[in-house]
Amino acid sequence: MSRTIQITFDAHDPRALSTFWRDVLGYVHPGPPGVDLEPGADPLAAWEEFLERSGVPEDQRNSASALEDPDGVGPRLFFQQVPEDKVAKNRVHLDVRTASDLRGDERMAALEVECERLVALGATRVKRFEPEAPTSIGFIVMTDPEGNEFCLD
Repeated sequence: MSRTIQITFDAHDPRALSTFWRDVLGYVHPGPPGVDLEPGADPLAAWEEFLERSGVPEDQRNSASALEDPDGVGPRLFFQQVPEDKVAKNRVHLDVRTASDLRGDERMAALEVECERLVALGATRVKRFEPEAPTSIGFIVMTDPEGNEFCLD
């Protein structure tokens, strides 16, 4: 029997961090349970209305957020609010695979273009690793707006 996974991020601001990763990956925020969203409707606004109708206090409405792959292929991402800061390097990280079929200068140029896009979204560039045959085809280490490491691969 196979299993599916959900990747969970601890965050100070789940809504903002989920919005960053939505824009990085092309994922979508799902609508609230039992709510049929009209085409083009803002799922975050629908959540705000849902939580208000449900009596959730305003200071608790950003305690969680989620993302789903619109094609249903990738894992669900969940963002939960925590009070503590990140204090050490991640033991697990995401590889955002944007140029996995490219090699050499063409690959690194594609990674640089994607790096610039992600920096504009709020990511931080940490370090570029050049290709080192035969074990590495090159990648860029980055952090998301809350300091979680990930690689452009």
